[in-house]
Amino acid sequence: MFKNLFAKKYDIISIGDTVTDAFIRLKEAHLTCRLDHTACEICMKYGDKIPYDFVEVCTAVGNSANAAVSAARLGANAGLITYLGDDQNGREALEVFKKEGVGTDYVSLEKGHKTNYHYVLWYEADRTILIKHEPYDYKLPAFKEPKWIYLSSLPEHTLPYHQALAEYLKKHPKVKLAFQPGTFQIRFGANTLADLYAHTEIFFCNKEEAATITGIPTTDIKTLATALAAKGPKIVVLTDGPVGAYAYSDSKLYFIPPYPDPKPPYDRTGAGDAFSSTFTVAIMMGKSVEEALMWAPINSMSVVQQVGAQKGLLSQARLVDYLKRAPREYKVSIE
Repeated sequence: MFKNLFAKKYDIISIGDTVTDAFIRLKEAHLTCRLDHTACEICMKYGDKIPYDFVEVCTAVGNSANAAVSAARLGANAGLITYLGDDQNGREALEVFKKEGVGTDYVSLEKGHKTNYHYVLWYEADRTILIKHEPYDYKLPAFKEPKWIYLSSLPEHTLPYHQALAEYLKKHPKVKLAFQPGTFQIRFGANTLADLYAHTEIFFCNKEEAATITGIPTTDIKTLATALAAKGPKIVVLTDGPVGAYAYSDSKLYFIPPYPDPKPPYDRTGAGDAFSSTFTVAIMMGKSVEEALMWAPINSMSVVQQVGAQKGLLSQARLVDYLKRAPREYKVSIE
């Protein structure tokens, strides 16, 4: 049950699943891709014993959990609404959140359930994740009105939970929503989640996800961003891998290249969460779209230098220091 009797009021509350990730560093594998380096698949020998380098377990992660930790490190008063199993992994996750300064008033330890546990097949700098969501009884708790809600990945049986959140937002129109949809939220479709899209202040996804959501078979960023904005979001942010990222607001399309990596990326897990949460916190703190777009890639750059989604998350002071030392070509342009 949620312990919300004496709950605080937060600037930003993240909503979504929390998981424990077991990173399995693969040695013997290879990739098969199309000639244009898309639709890549990881391949290993079938029915064989496959050596691996090591396993590293990361507790208290997941899109929304990562966003909450990111916001707290950046100095925001951040809380989290999530479910954990009443097991060792759940208790460890709870301690991580407390240590990171994330409010746990709405973190529920569910008796009789395990904490979500994912296996991450990590090869070179990227990963393939084997996921399994536990069947928690999702019910939106009563919580004090925050300035922002950050919504991300939830499992496929949570449509009523999303509808309850949409009703909450109708009753609390001052609350702003940042929406970074996960796999099942994309599968629900924009029409099914129309009320959430209509209330969204900032919407995040990558270029390929944008084509899926809009149903428009194009790679033209402005076309995709315009189509997403028509569904309600005031600011649409689209990432395009190593090319960079775009923000569409007030009919303007802004572009930022990646912040230069000090060395090749070690693990790309959590780069998108770091980007989206940092952009959101910057806007929440009164930064402009251009300033937020300058902040976000820096945290992504830092995260991919280490294993997992949270080790590399920066404090605001360290992020600003990176910004001061940015090369001349690291700047926002208007397309």
